[in-house]
Amino acid sequence: MNVYAIFADHVREAVAELARQGQLGEGRTPEGLDLGRIVVEPPRDPTHGDLATNAAMVLAKDAGMKPRDLAERIAAKLAAVPRVAKVDVAGPGFINLTLDAAFWPVVLAAILRAGRDFGRSTMGDNVPVNVEYVSANPTGPMHVGHCRGAVFGDAMASLLAFAGYKVTREYYINDAGAQVDVLARSVFLRYREAATGEAAEIPDGLYPGDYLVPVGQELAGMHGGAFLEAPESEWLPVFRSFAIGAMMVMIRADLAALGIEFDVFFSERSLTVGADRVGLMIEQLRRSGEVYQGRLPPPKGAPIEDWEDREQSLFRSTDFGDDVDRPLVKSDGSYTYFAGDIAYHKDKFDRGFRRMIDVWGADHGGYVKRMQAAVKAVTGGQASLDVELCQLVRLYRNGEPVRMSKRAGSFVTLREVVDEVGRDAVRFMMLFRKNDAPLDFDLAKVIEQSRENPVFYVQYAHARAHSILRKAKEQIASLPETAEVYAHAPLERLDDPGELGLLARLAAWPRLVEQAAAAREPHRIAFYLHDLASDFHGQWNRGNELPHLRFIMENDRELTLARLALVHGVAAVLASGLLVLGVEAVQELK
Repeated sequence: MNVYAIFADHVREAVAELARQGQLGEGRTPEGLDLGRIVVEPPRDPTHGDLATNAAMVLAKDAGMKPRDLAERIAAKLAAVPRVAKVDVAGPGFINLTLDAAFWPVVLAAILRAGRDFGRSTMGDNVPVNVEYVSANPTGPMHVGHCRGAVFGDAMASLLAFAGYKVTREYYINDAGAQVDVLARSVFLRYREAATGEAAEIPDGLYPGDYLVPVGQELAGMHGGAFLEAPESEWLPVFRSFAIGAMMVMIRADLAALGIEFDVFFSERSLTVGADRVGLMIEQLRRSGEVYQGRLPPPKGAPIEDWEDREQSLFRSTDFGDDVDRPLVKSDGSYTYFAGDIAYHKDKFDRGFRRMIDVWGADHGGYVKRMQAAVKAVTGGQASLDVELCQLVRLYRNGEPVRMSKRAGSFVTLREVVDEVGRDAVRFMMLFRKNDAPLDFDLAKVIEQSRENPVFYVQYAHARAHSILRKAKEQIASLPETAEVYAHAPLERLDDPGELGLLARLAAWPRLVEQAAAAREPHRIAFYLHDLASDFHGQWNRGNELPHLRFIMENDRELTLARLALVHGVAAVLASGLLVLGVEAVQELK
């Protein structure tokens, strides 16, 4: 039950009715008005009412009227809508609505019947969406920087699914580039170390982390010393394949510790095994004119990493807003990363995805334009690519930077962070700031049991709700067993301003879900949950100070039922939001 959507429909119908009755400017018809621009939202000042709409402001020109005059006519129509107690026109034409107090119990009853599904939307209309995130190179354990993109991508995917999209979560395994050959050479040194018993010297340019020691030991156990004197061409493919597999086992375990699972793991190498889909893609673009043979001009200012002074296959990315055309084939005949990425996104398109969302690190910001251009070209404009960038995470402990890992040597691993503070703290705090803003993560502060720790504050609100319900059942054994039954309680007894404020906050949840999904901003969910928790804790504190506001009134069963219904509603929405974020809705804090 989306209150704002319901009243947006009422506003649109009011405007359409005015047009049908000839009460707008001469010749104006409902078809000539863009009613999609109408927004109904909470007023900035709560004292102005429960809802506000911009209808008169955005439609005045189309209606051929002054905004204030149009607002007055719309207001007169809205005053007749059931459950509307008062309509005011403010300023140049804003319309504020105050709802009848009897409306809020209807919302609460809907929450109690829907439970955790309250707020679930059909906005997405089951449209397939591919969300690709993490996609870390399979060369070692995931670090804390990967953690933010992993949590953000996973929460965004859950949010889109909650909003009605058909979401596929995908991980792109970069197993075809030079970095996996470096991995294989690094593993070979660990293999030789295990096979000979002589400590390995790890030269610059290879991966020094201790996480490769057990991989080398496994290979020594499998092959003994068979590869010690073999040429690189003989052992490199064997070691590369084994090492990639071992790294992916490690990465999957790291992701599982965060509660993240993928529907698809896509191998970059698969694009050129068997049919050369990268080459086929290049020829497709050549035939359509987006790829040509040419030379790149020398770079001006900062060097362009993929510039070579030679005739080569270039993609016309400047036709799509990029700064320079991009090469697709290196001088040695191998494909550029860009070429592989185009072929990969074409594969997504061929699998039926017309909407794609990639989550990248902020250091890939310069890659966005060319990739969006490529997707537009290779799909004939039938698919879109949205890219969400995640900024850096700065790790602290009690205000002091944390820089080194016992396991990886040069960075802090994701697993170390999760093991120290727990999955819920990591997930919530990674989402308690917009993804494109830097994030300071203090390992000590995120486990504090205080109001200053957002994840504790929200989980405590859910646990407090269940504590109230348990105590009520202990005191009044005849209370209903399930939340749905409370929908029939005398909810009209909820008339305290704090209770009405909680009801209004709960009613905003469906709108918030759709807004956050449309903007691809799961941090809005975390902010909303924190605000709801604050309202709930505040009402509980008021009951401590004023006994007549307590949730359990032993001498007034009807009021107790109504207030416990409100507690059930708060618990349901908190649980719903935490589920979207992938955070446990605990019923007790230990």
